[in-house]
Amino acid sequence: MRSRFWSGLAAVIVLAAGTPAAAHAADSSCPVVARCTDGQLTDGTPYTFAKPSRWNGAVLVDLDFAAGGLASPLTASLLERGYAVGGTTRTISSWNIARAIDNQAEALGRFESAFGRARYAIAEGRSMGGMVAAGVAQVYPGRFAAAVPMCGGLGGAVGQWNQKLDTVFTLKTLLFRDSALPVTGIPADVPGTRQQWLAAMSEAQVTAAGKARIALAAAIGQVPGWGLAADGTPTPVPDARDADGVEQGMFLALAGGPLPYLGQAVGSRRTIEQLAGGNPSWNTGVDYARQLASAAPEQRNAVHRLYSRAGLDLRADLARLAAEPRVAADPAAVAYLERGIVFTGELRIPVLTVNGTGDQISTVAQQQSYGALVREAGNASLLRQTYVQTAGHCTYTTGEQQAAIDRMLTRLRTGHWPDTAPATLNHLATAADGSPGRYVSYSPPQFNRRYPVEVRR
Repeated sequence: MRSRFWSGLAAVIVLAAGTPAAAHAADSSCPVVARCTDGQLTDGTPYTFAKPSRWNGAVLVDLDFAAGGLASPLTASLLERGYAVGGTTRTISSWNIARAIDNQAEALGRFESAFGRARYAIAEGRSMGGMVAAGVAQVYPGRFAAAVPMCGGLGGAVGQWNQKLDTVFTLKTLLFRDSALPVTGIPADVPGTRQQWLAAMSEAQVTAAGKARIALAAAIGQVPGWGLAADGTPTPVPDARDADGVEQGMFLALAGGPLPYLGQAVGSRRTIEQLAGGNPSWNTGVDYARQLASAAPEQRNAVHRLYSRAGLDLRADLARLAAEPRVAADPAAVAYLERGIVFTGELRIPVLTVNGTGDQISTVAQQQSYGALVREAGNASLLRQTYVQTAGHCTYTTGEQQAAIDRMLTRLRTGHWPDTAPATLNHLATAADGSPGRYVSYSPPQFNRRYPVEVRR
């Protein structure tokens, strides 16, 4: 990893010493308060940056910015506060996380060729962009001053796809064992496969046995018990004692809303399997009874109550899971994901994470894994982790995102962490866009599929 850092840094230095990227005044796409630069990186990835006339010296570099970021409300808010903003797209890198990380460093070089050296370069992004931002912090601490990963899969690609395998394997074994629904080896007809999974889930949800087993799979896979309605609108936070409400939230997270867990588990797994040349996930040696025992209390309660109501034997179902032939990984495919990024906790620059408590894609338990690794590496002073009470994937307000970024800039300017308590972040969020902030005190459950600590069999 260290050799990759120096080789990547050398590439950026060569780029910065070459022909400067062209900057241009505001046009139909560039905000009127800014000057912009755009172009393509070495691998053809598009990049775009906007720098305000009153620049505070900070630039944010985001994996997905060039795919419409100029028009976002967050960009307008950041430019108004003096931040330069920009980044790339994932269209070429896709699930080649190593390339995406390197692209952020190259894009920063293009920005600095056009506008001069940034005082504070901050890696920032959402979803895969959050994973990439955390990867940048680990791989390029000499180029970037900080990172703000939001709703990123910080269990790492290997860990999070093992977690998704647990969920889908449990559903298939207990509900759809005799069906052709795939767990791995996703066929080319991704939309059709996704629809088959979602239709099967809807059928199971109308029966007492189906609800009980859906709850068990979600608890094992650490899927939130809170989701969005089909039209993307928020649903009420279920009462922890309401087994039906928690299970309904689990179902919505798995198969409802505009971005269901199972839809992403099918589509992205197909992409990864194609890039990696095989299946990178395994559940050999995994004890699903133990994973249920470590699930959130409200989820365990829902499972036990729904199994009792349905007249099912929970121990028998856990025994079925234990006896079911397991899925082995293709070692070469695992190595492909490992080359992307394996989080080690080795930090040299500050990182502030943001995650939704009801995020069905970047599940909140992954934040526990990242934090534990950082603490074990002796770098806890460089990390702050924050949580927003929201359902859905990356469903933050502009103000909530602005508050986190502003706190990081204060950290860089002073050399000390400012207050990142929920009340303070909520005050800053409301001041930024007028919407009530939803930051809360929260302790995520222990991530079941931490990697590389667990041993692959």
